[in-house]
Amino acid sequence: MTRDHTLNASRRAFLQRASALSVAGAATPWMLNLTAMAEASAATASDYKAIVCVFLYGGNDYGNTLVPYDSANYNAYYNLRPGLAYSRASLDGTVLAPLAAPVDAGGFQRQYALAPELAPLLPLFNAGKLGVLLNVGTLVQPTTKLQYTNKSVPLPPKLFSHNDQQSFWQASAPEGAMSGWGGRMGDLFVSGNGNATFTCVNVSGNAVFMSGNTAVQYQITADGPVPLGALQKPLYGSAAASTALQALVTQPGIHLFEQEYTRVTRRALDANSTLSAALASGPAINTPFPANNDLASQLHMVARMIGSAGAIGARRQVFFVSLGGFDNHDGLNTVHPGLLTSVADAMAAFHAATVELGVAANVTAFTASDFGRTLTVNNDGSDHGWGSMHFVLGGAVHGQRYYGVPPAVAADGPDDVGQGRLLPTTSVDQYAATLGSWMGVTDSDLLTVLPNLKNYAPSTHNLGFV
Repeated sequence: MTRDHTLNASRRAFLQRASALSVAGAATPWMLNLTAMAEASAATASDYKAIVCVFLYGGNDYGNTLVPYDSANYNAYYNLRPGLAYSRASLDGTVLAPLAAPVDAGGFQRQYALAPELAPLLPLFNAGKLGVLLNVGTLVQPTTKLQYTNKSVPLPPKLFSHNDQQSFWQASAPEGAMSGWGGRMGDLFVSGNGNATFTCVNVSGNAVFMSGNTAVQYQITADGPVPLGALQKPLYGSAAASTALQALVTQPGIHLFEQEYTRVTRRALDANSTLSAALASGPAINTPFPANNDLASQLHMVARMIGSAGAIGARRQVFFVSLGGFDNHDGLNTVHPGLLTSVADAMAAFHAATVELGVAANVTAFTASDFGRTLTVNNDGSDHGWGSMHFVLGGAVHGQRYYGVPPAVAADGPDDVGQGRLLPTTSVDQYAATLGSWMGVTDSDLLTVLPNLKNYAPSTHNLGFV
């Protein structure tokens, strides 16, 4: 073995260990997966497309998000949660009128209404820009209630656990996963982008969803690039001191850690400069975004970055934003409505901004969450569940439609594995594969990005919502 090969092997081993200890995440303003050194299969594109994951941390209560409205199922919903249910009259203004009524497993037509706080999304549904995904959740393979009860098929690990189900949603693997399906999609587009740094952009912190094997997860705040402190302002009032510090932290080193730290720091400085310039010269966004709404602030930054995509040479981008607070074991009726208001106002403003920028048909936003919640009450809240309802929004969305099978609203019913926990009938993998296919990921590459997709018939990989 040559000396170069020995050094390369040592460097790879070092990087793997360093990443496992999250050293780079603590040392730099972006989160770099130091194991992500392999070359990816590059997907090239001449147009622009982006997907935006809106993650609702804590497990969104699906029953008070998309509410059964037809008489029989509303009554069943009310009887299962009499202290938490919306009054039927309060839903009259947000009843959804789809192009085709959803039909449940028994062949009966169903009717739904949005929670009243989601009213800003109703015009988008009626305009065909918003679609509704029914009973989506983490699965390893298609699973029946009997198979679940008999434990005769593999199931997602540690069901109903926040950390593990967040990870399985984002990475198709339990907590500790090194890459997520958003980052793995990003791997395929890195070399097709003019600046690979901005392929996977996280505006809310760090998430395994955005980590790839080649794509770097770039972290930005709602106000812009993360400031690098003394490197970008006079250190102790001295520009010379800042220059000296920058030279010190970017000079080549002898040891592997020094070399990697220098490389990351240089890239952070370059990215900061490039993005700051692009945002400063990007198009103004006149669409009003709601104040005092953290999710709206994050989506405003996403819109600004999309508006600047040409300046940074981006053709394919994956974004991640999030809102916490959905673990409502108590106070569901007081906390959840405010959260839904934030989601609806933020997503409606974001879509309007993409229309203003002329890119609505090139941007698809979608919701995700740890899991749904129980239909039965837990004091004045609900407990951890499984399947849930989600929304997909954008100019390319085949909206005013439902996708999936309406679950039965019944205690111990055919879709209930206990306490109103829905057994998902649509998998996260199918949800993700549909988005990936729209982004241009090939069928064969989707099987790499989504390792459980192989357990589903190819004809069911694309749900057709975009």
